[in-house]
Amino acid sequence: QVQLVESGGGLVQAGGSLRLSCAASGSTFRINAMGWYRQAPGKQRELVAAVTTGGITNYANSLKGRFTISRDNAKNTVYLQMNSLKPEDTAVYYCHSNTIGGLYNYWGQGTQVTVSS
Repeated sequence: QVQLVESGGGLVQAGGSLRLSCAASGSTFRINAMGWYRQAPGKQRELVAAVTTGGITNYANSLKGRFTISRDNAKNTVYLQMNSLKPEDTAVYYCHSNTIGGLYNYWGQGTQVTVSS
């Protein structure tokens, strides 16, 4: 099993920045990709960004240039730097990880990000 614990959410004004962190524990040797999803009220959960153990990144097209994902494999931690935040970025952000082949998926409890206009 893998446990994911997020931190760094909060309230920020439009144009501001936040940095989310997600630390993995447990059977971390099984992890391949780590990343972030978000879910706004009344909407489906969507991919924000993900990064593999080898450093290959994948971003939602609409977020490229504002959000940056990074990963510290030694610390089993993934980060999401969010800049130029907009009110529409308001959502619960969930940390996610999976094993090679996507056989197992793990989720954090979520952290609220609220961007005020």
